Amino acid sequence: MFSSDSTDHDRDDVADAIRFEEFESDLTAEDWVAKHRAGELGHGPIFWAPIEVISPTKTVGKGRTNLTLIRPTIVQTDAGEPYAGFDRRESPNRSPAVAVHFNPGAYGATGVGTYVFTFAVEAYTRCAFTPTGYAGSGTVDAPGSIRFSGRRVITIILRNVQPGQDTWASIEQTSGENWSWFSTRISHPPLVFDPLPPIA
Repeated sequence: MFSSDSTDHDRDDVADAIRFEEFESDLTAEDWVAKHRAGELGHGPIFWAPIEVISPTKTVGKGRTNLTLIRPTIVQTDAGEPYAGFDRRESPNRSPAVAVHFNPGAYGATGVGTYVFTFAVEAYTRCAFTPTGYAGSGTVDAPGSIRFSGRRVITIILRNVQPGQDTWASIEQTSGENWSWFSTRISHPPLVFDPLPPIA
């Protein structure tokens, strides 16, 4: 179960600043059907809004929820779309990365949950990333490697996370040139329903 407080509107402000529909999704509706079905929801209320949105202008959430940027070349917080810029060529000895740490209990979680981390990224040339994460005794569902150019989201799912577990999800650049990170949304999985049988 989660509670809300007077700062919940801050998440909406950050989410509205970044227009997620401009980013190509890495998971289709069919992918979500394979990954998570409505019958697997478990206990607790259903949420439509993100639990938290971490961005260059909101780097700390509740509890130990926070942001780590590794080897950025610029962090621009006063742009129309605040971003952190990276370039692998500028960091040959350490790959640039974005990591978001999250503690579900700080947001009111009292039971085991599944959390979706969605990184909004723009690669100006073809770049490769390795998404990964840590879910404690739970499991991490992430592509082994992803390569693209343009605006896209990279999704990492942490399953069966204990409420007091400090978790994290990250993307690390493994090849390519410059790219930008805009935000990471932490949310519950979307609802996926089986089609209704035809009415006879």
